[in-house]
Amino acid sequence: MTNNDILRRIRYAFDFSNKDAVALFKLDPSSQLEMTQASFLQRLAKDDDDDFVACSDAELAAFLDGLIVSKRGLREPAPEPATKPADFRMSKNDILKKLRIAMSFREQEMLATLEQGGTVLSKSELGALFRNPGHKHYRACGGQVLRNFIKGLTAQLRPAAD
Repeated sequence: MTNNDILRRIRYAFDFSNKDAVALFKLDPSSQLEMTQASFLQRLAKDDDDDFVACSDAELAAFLDGLIVSKRGLREPAPEPATKPADFRMSKNDILKKLRIAMSFREQEMLATLEQGGTVLSKSELGALFRNPGHKHYRACGGQVLRNFIKGLTAQLRPAAD
């Protein structure tokens, strides 16, 4: 699952227009990233399209940080603007954590959303996804777990019309 796939799925789950999605990149004051609607559309393009541009980890992080600000508001005190290092990497665990923060989900809500998407985890398995990578019980989040979480989130936010 690429960053572009994640960006597409989250945009769909929250039913953001292109304009609203681009606005998320500017919401987090700690991000110095500029995104135009045209460049955003290049990240939404399919992998085999001529105008496709790969979404970087820094861009996805800025989008998710903007989502957090839009859902929860700015932290007090607001973080200082910082540039991400060139080798900045964001794991699927980090993406899951940012989505959890944006939605203000507790453990039970996370488990229910995962189950709705087709993944059943125990409380300890879920906790292992949010541990520090150096911890002995840390577990890397797989693409299927993240995909199913976003699928469950989509089902909650965009219920099918009866």
